[in-house]
Amino acid sequence: MLQLILGICLVSALASCRKESPQINDPKRYIEGSFSEAFEAYWNGMNNNYIFWDTDPTNWDEIYRKYQPIFAKMNINDSTDVRKSYTYFKEMTSTLIDSHYALRINSPYVQDSAAYISPSDARHQKSLDYHGNINPNFFYSTIPPKYLDRGYVRGFINLSATDQFFAVAGKIKGNILYLHFNEFSLNVIKDLPTPNNAQKALQYYFDEVKKPEGLKGIIIDVRSNGGGYLSDLDLLVGGLTDKEFSIGATRSKIGNGRLDYTPWIPATVHPGKDAKLFTAPIIVLADLNSVSMAEMTTMALKAMPGGNVKFVGERTWGGNGPLLNNNDYYNSGQFSTGFLSLVYTSSTALRYVDGKLYEGIGFPPDIEVKYNKAALDAGTDPQLEKAISLIPQ
Repeated sequence: MLQLILGICLVSALASCRKESPQINDPKRYIEGSFSEAFEAYWNGMNNNYIFWDTDPTNWDEIYRKYQPIFAKMNINDSTDVRKSYTYFKEMTSTLIDSHYALRINSPYVQDSAAYISPSDARHQKSLDYHGNINPNFFYSTIPPKYLDRGYVRGFINLSATDQFFAVAGKIKGNILYLHFNEFSLNVIKDLPTPNNAQKALQYYFDEVKKPEGLKGIIIDVRSNGGGYLSDLDLLVGGLTDKEFSIGATRSKIGNGRLDYTPWIPATVHPGKDAKLFTAPIIVLADLNSVSMAEMTTMALKAMPGGNVKFVGERTWGGNGPLLNNNDYYNSGQFSTGFLSLVYTSSTALRYVDGKLYEGIGFPPDIEVKYNKAALDAGTDPQLEKAISLIPQ
């Protein structure tokens, strides 16, 4: 869940509002010598920063009435009470709809999974349809020789010790352009000074899009993609249109009040330089583990004005509220306290062009093709095969 960068107009507009509204309940200002103070810091931080209070089913005032007395009786220096607090934080956050949401306890008494809480992870894992990510090697090593024509391009690059980007691009049946990549770092990869095969795979795709006359269709595969930079939206989707179009609207917080929201600000995709309108079928493949920018890209493609886009696969994760890369000017988004090293939450809410919020529920496919582990293990891809079948030859 990489932080996303919003457009400069949105940032400037909200920053000018934010400076006139000081944080009277900054969570980091609390001296957390007791669990009562730790609870107050967290509750007020959420009360101020959480962006979905007008749609979330969680009764935040009832949370205060129920849990404040419980925390007041606990000892923040007692290992048993600290471990109990994990259970209470998990209970308090279980119904929050923000699917980016996570928190991490900062204490030597809890470590690893016992320190980290993600309500959306917990909910998804209880679902009968839950599955993990498709193995990256399936995209990288199985799909190319089985489904792509000779001449496909693939490559990977290590962006950090824990972050490896890879991309696969090629043709199917000579006239269907295919692209898969594992995270939205497209602009980062494109601008790297040293050429690499991941960069070449992306360049292959973008070069082919610029000469669409010979293409019968495009398949953009964002399955098991965890998201990334919002700036990639114009690069990828903007490369398929010659006109600006709306995907909906976003809003943030403008004050300390729980419902102090900014107005809804239009969210648009801008055409790329010299981009041409692509009128042949576009199929976007997404699944349960398509999160954040992978979801927003799916939604943006579906909002294209030509009506030539189909979404095949599964309902997406449900975490599509954009994240800002700098929270100094906003009363929304992630924060920390002394006891909680991270409270990770969306900075903005996205209302789709149809007027609906898909946060917490995911974006539904036009054609559902469920995850099939047996087929994948056998080296076949029913979701991709369905996508191919929808592009007339």
